[in-house]
Order: sequence, then C-alpha cells, then structure tokens
Amino acid sequence: MKTIDELLSAGVDGKRVFVRADLNVPLADGVITDDGRIRAVLPTVKALAEAGAKVVVASHLGRPKGAPDPAFSLLPAAERLGELLGAPVAFAQDTVGPAAHDAVNGLQPGQVAVIENLRFNPGETAKDDTERGEFADRLAALADVYVGDGFGAVHRKHASVYDLPARLPHYAGYLIATEVGVLKKLTDDVKRPYVVALGGAKVSDKLAVIDQLLGKADRLLIGGGMAYTFLKAKGYEVGISLLQEDQVPAVTEYLERAEKQGVELLLPVDVVVSREFPDLKTKAPTENTVVDADKIPADQEGLDIGPRTRELYASKLADAETVFWNGPMGVFEHPDYAEGTKAVAQALVDSNGFSVVGGGDSAAAVRTLGFDEKAFGHISTGGGASLEYLEGKTLPGLAALED
Repeated sequence: MKTIDELLSAGVDGKRVFVRADLNVPLADGVITDDGRIRAVLPTVKALAEAGAKVVVASHLGRPKGAPDPAFSLLPAAERLGELLGAPVAFAQDTVGPAAHDAVNGLQPGQVAVIENLRFNPGETAKDDTERGEFADRLAALADVYVGDGFGAVHRKHASVYDLPARLPHYAGYLIATEVGVLKKLTDDVKRPYVVALGGAKVSDKLAVIDQLLGKADRLLIGGGMAYTFLKAKGYEVGISLLQEDQVPAVTEYLERAEKQGVELLLPVDVVVSREFPDLKTKAPTENTVVDADKIPADQEGLDIGPRTRELYASKLADAETVFWNGPMGVFEHPDYAEGTKAVAQALVDSNGFSVVGGGDSAAAVRTLGFDEKAFGHISTGGGASLEYLEGKTLPGLAALED
C-alpha cells in the first residue's frame, strides 16, 4: 500500500487529487453534533493543499436512496471543513455533473472543493459491477490521483471506495495508515492482558468479532443492549429489555466456549432499569432503580449497567496492557443512563495500557461525555470497519489500495 508521503515526495503541484474521506457526521436539524470525522481527515487534506494540489474531497453521509435529498447534503460538512482549514472550501451541488466539474475546474493549486453526497448517485452503492464501474469512470474524470482516507467506509464495496482506485494512481492517506497500524496492534503480537469491552444495541452485530476474540482476548466485558441476550441465555428474566431471541442459541454456545477456553466472559451483575425509555431530546429525569441482573422486573427494561458492574469492569480493565472498546454500556445520550459508559471510558483513561476506542457510538460517547481524546491510545473513525478487520475479513477499500 503506497502512502501519501510517497505521493507528496513525487510532487502534486497543480494535480487534481481525489480524497475519499469519511464526512459521515451526525446532524441534528442540519447542525453537526460531532465533527470528529472531519477533523480526522484534516492532516491529509492540509498536506495536499500545502503541497499545491487541487484537492477534491468526496464522501457519503447517511443513507439516501440513490437520489438527492436535502436532509443528507454534505454542505454542513463542507462548511465545517472550511472553518477547520481556515480557508474557503468550494461546494458542488452534484457528484459528477456540471456543478462538480465547474467546482474542480475552478480550483487553483492549494485550494479545496467538496462534491455532494456520493450516495445521491445510485452507482455508488450498486451491487452490479458495471453500474458501479460507470459511476467510478465519471468520478475518475474529476481527478489525476486518488487518495483513500475514509476508513469508516473501507468495509464497503462501493464505487468511490473499491472501483475508483483501480482507475487512478492510488495512495493511502494518513488516517487510513494510522487506523491500520493501530488494528495490527490488536491482532499481531498483542500485549497482554488483552481486554475487550463490547456494548451497543445488537448482539448480532458483534457475533463474528466475539467468535474471533474468544481465541485471542483474555477477557470480554459485555454491556449495552446486547447484554440482555446474554442474560437471557443464562436463563434470566430480562423484562422488556432489548432482546434478540433468535441469537440466544449462538450466545449460549459462546458462553460455553469461553469457559472451555479459559476466557473470562463477564456479564453485568446489576443493571439500571425503568418502565419506559427516556426522552433523548428533552433529557427529562426518569424514574429508575438498580436491580440484580437476575432480578429484572417483567415490566421494566435495562438501560445501563449498575454500580457494582461498573466497579467490576473497571477492575478488569485496570491491569490491561491492550484494550479494545466498541459500543456504549447503556443509553449514554441520557444523563440518567450514562454512568456505565463513563465508567468504562474512565477506566481506559486510568489504565497504563494501549487503549483503542472502536469508532461509532463509542467515539461519540467519549466526546459527548467530555473526555479528552488524547487520554486514549486511539479513537477510531470506523466502528464497522474496525470490527470487520478484527473478524479477519478482507476489507474492499484496503484491498483496492494495495498493489
């Protein structure tokens, strides 16, 4: 995989460089609530601009249906990128049409343009190779060189991620190089104890990575909505908590395997429960209680790990040399149910080991809850991509950058 440093040493002055970034930021009423992914691509964009490239930044945002949708416009991200760069950023209101060509043709060396959401074109996500290829051909007409730096999208076989690099000289940006380097620390010559904390809503999203980690990690700490499927597999009442009943057999098998292989697989010993899900907009206080994990009332749902579980998990993270954390421990967006996620984050901050926050909601939680990002070894920009890498899968966007 050739790096951006090799590209810069060869010279990019006046060249049109297409940067596939990941500007898929969360929006609330058109306002960015977490600009972490935009800041993550800054080093690559800045380096190219300072070297005199005409930088064309492209990304997806959300899941539009292959047609323009104002709710998913990249304009707020383009404006924020300009603020962070301290320089104007041109914005094209289409992907490969007249506006995109005008924006790119209007660039002077050292200037930056953002084209509209790639997923406004059905060719970006098409399953058909020919349709994707045709869109990639049209994107290639906008550039002389390709730089892949959208780590959060490298697990997708999409036109701008997989097909476009084959049509242009291609290089890995700084973010992708960093992300791959970090993930190798979690798979090759891991320093032990190696502890993995997994949370989030659906256990089905994590089954494949649990399967891999049972042979590699020393301890697995389970929280979030997915924990209730594990508790159900233990024969516990879980009330109206989030539950994937169809996954109980697989989870039961993993519990048995963990015991046989000597891997500590820890489940919550107590949980915070309530009769109703909290209002995440008003964040109004809620009625809740702490109960033992095997005593969840039939008419209530678990929304966070309890205080004894927080202490237990913190103790199991304290001596870790390597930690991977993916998924919040509860509904962290509401202050009544954020303590479990806070406790895990604080344990990573207090640990002397190498800690990786695995993107997605975990990364958002770290920022939302006010932690200093520099206190962690690495905060990934791609939750899904990180998990698939740890599962041992070939990621299309990384394979496309290799020669």
